[in-house]
Amino acid sequence: MELNPLEQALHTARALVMADLAAGGVAEADIVSLVEDAVTHRRWWVEQWPEGAEFVAGLVAQDVQDALLERYGRWPLCPACSAAEEPHALDVEPELGPDPHWVCTKAAVAVAPVGALGEVLRR
Repeated sequence: MELNPLEQALHTARALVMADLAAGGVAEADIVSLVEDAVTHRRWWVEQWPEGAEFVAGLVAQDVQDALLERYGRWPLCPACSAAEEPHALDVEPELGPDPHWVCTKAAVAVAPVGALGEVLRR
């Protein structure tokens, strides 16, 4: 059974964000619940605006990042800047667009696509 495109976009968004959380070692049960809450919220959003399905991964990443900031602190921390600098979180860009990336706004560099932080963190 094939998923409809909106559900596929939501499942993909969940998988990408979970991959980044796992790469950072923070994919614990209570944090996974934050991902599920974000996906549920974005399901309604994408049902109202189906043309926005390609934007869902970046929006879910931002939603989870915001929820983590409120409860636990900054995530994901920037691996591009030196350890001597003040730790800071990466941002998702574009804020509303396809092909979202984690970027360091201090260094003005794209660090990794959403879902691929593990590749950067293993280096």
